[in-house]
Amino acid sequence: MDKPISSSPAYAAGSDSTRIQNRVLKNTYMLLSMTLLFSGATAGLSMALNLPHPGIIITLVGYFGLLFATSKFRNSGLGIVCVFALTGFMGLTLGPILSAYMSLPNGGQIIMNAMAATGVIFLGLSAYVVTTNKDFSFMGGFLTVGILVAFLAGIGAFFFEIAALSLVVSAMFVLLMSGLILYETSNIIHGGETNYIMATTTLFVSIFNLFTSLLHLMGFMSDE
Repeated sequence: MDKPISSSPAYAAGSDSTRIQNRVLKNTYMLLSMTLLFSGATAGLSMALNLPHPGIIITLVGYFGLLFATSKFRNSGLGIVCVFALTGFMGLTLGPILSAYMSLPNGGQIIMNAMAATGVIFLGLSAYVVTTNKDFSFMGGFLTVGILVAFLAGIGAFFFEIAALSLVVSAMFVLLMSGLILYETSNIIHGGETNYIMATTTLFVSIFNLFTSLLHLMGFMSDE
């Protein structure tokens, strides 16, 4: 008599792999939800206290420093602390930007539109990957180069105050962050990313940059 399929070693290994991937996906979205709420709270606190923007140097040092710490401690409980520190810090830097938009006649509407668009893009892309089970790992090299180029161009646009370049960079980041959401979600589903702390960090950064880029573009289109 043939052995039941469930007793096959290959089947058992496949089932274990699927369970691990589902667990990583579940933990990632749970932690991502909490970090988004925490970041929103720190952004609101920053707005309530009318805190000034820390400046590009402190922002970059704080961001990359906390990102390095999160990566270093990703396999320990301290990694959770680091990811909340990172997302909370990013919320604090976002607060002054939102305050500046809120001071505009149509600022509140621009913020809500950017937030809604970000949510639709993230949920739509994530659902597409989960339902189709497509593998987007081939995008890794392109995204790495694209993000580096866009980042350097953004630094140049800031220091040289080139408004047109700044808009181009924002448009690039919308496309790149959308690609990164596809890539990272695919990575989780296909077992390329098994650490939910790092998966959360990547998706959070994608959402954050997607939102700020859309905010910039929508503000420009509204002549604000």
